Amino acid sequence: MALPAPVLIVALLAFAYLLGSLSGSLLLGKLRGVDIRTQGSGNAGGTNALRTQGWRFALGTVLIDIGKGALATALAAHWMPASAHAWGAYAAALAAVIGHVWPVFHGFRGGKGAATLVGALAVAWPGALPVILGVWLLCLLATGYVGLSTVLAAVSLFVLALLVQADIARLAFALAIAALIPWTHRSNLARLRAGTESRFERVRLLGRLFVKR
Repeated sequence: MALPAPVLIVALLAFAYLLGSLSGSLLLGKLRGVDIRTQGSGNAGGTNALRTQGWRFALGTVLIDIGKGALATALAAHWMPASAHAWGAYAAALAAVIGHVWPVFHGFRGGKGAATLVGALAVAWPGALPVILGVWLLCLLATGYVGLSTVLAAVSLFVLALLVQADIARLAFALAIAALIPWTHRSNLARLRAGTESRFERVRLLGRLFVKR
């Protein structure tokens, strides 16, 4: 017997949140006997994983976090009842990102949501990926600041939604992301204002070129 539409919607959104709560860095960290929230910046995301555990660990972290965002969104897009089909995938994508930021399995202390967002967008709005990844990469090459690059990429998603006159579900999702990602990166922005934010100097190719000129 099929589940009533409201029950199915709640179940899919709850599953998306629970899937998002499976933090890549914390799951892999258990295999090493480490919790990266006690190291570096104290964040459970890919950047802190790279700084404290190396590129292999960080790659595994990012792949898991992207994968869970994509899976949560794909399941919702497939199984959402017709009454919620227009907005269901976006709601599930947001639920997965929220799960990553506040994971129920890890004491509600997770990452900042960027990798999970990329996975979710790959399913819900793949056309937006070149735009936000392009903004992220250009900012990173110019400044070397990962946090700032991620914040600007998130804001660019909302700008894109306005420019293409997206439907209300997509626009609301983009607005929520443009608010959530800067909030999860508030400590990065505070350090940036204070002049103490860590910079990946090796990737700041455009910035160094501009300074030389």
